[in-house]
Amino acid sequence: MLTACAATPQDLSGKMFTFPQESNTAYVKLTPERVDFGAITVCLRTITDLNRNHALFSLSATPSDNAFLIFKPTADGILIYVLGQKETCGGEDYKVNTWHSICSTWDSVTGVVQLWLDNKPFIRKYFGGVRIRNPSIVIGQEQDSHGGGFDKTQSFVGMISDVHMWDYTLSACEIQNYVDELNFTPGNVLNWSELDFQITGRVLTEDKQMTCH
Repeated sequence: MLTACAATPQDLSGKMFTFPQESNTAYVKLTPERVDFGAITVCLRTITDLNRNHALFSLSATPSDNAFLIFKPTADGILIYVLGQKETCGGEDYKVNTWHSICSTWDSVTGVVQLWLDNKPFIRKYFGGVRIRNPSIVIGQEQDSHGGGFDKTQSFVGMISDVHMWDYTLSACEIQNYVDELNFTPGNVLNWSELDFQITGRVLTEDKQMTCH
């Protein structure tokens, strides 16, 4: 089960990608609308029971495999990588078996990165950086080479939904609207409602499961 579907953009509203097992073969490759970035915002929702290292969003670009990476280490916090440089953001707020909304922004002009976890913004940290070009974007795996180099011990197991990416930094209010699932401007690089993607391996596209009230 090493190849699969999709070539034209699809509306995944109300859907999620399910990664049901640890592997180095299952992933979703996302095709961006733009390929040259001086700033980035990425937002997604995720749920997992993993207590080990795992990648949440992997963007590789020459010459940096970790050009923009959102990564959950075994320790507390969330690691953000920009052009290979990393910082730990957040603390103990990332809980297993819980849906979380995660957003991260980076601007090459100020060099500043910020992470939002659910409704909580964390302190802004300096990374620096130059423009990021010709990306390879993957969810479900962490790229150790451009489009590959996967390690199953860093693979994601769980569900991911509502992936958006912009080529500018969203304001705090816009991020709040995304977290609260209110009206917001969809990503102009990756848009969950018009997503161009290709599934490889055992990844399912399913209706999103939310808590009943």
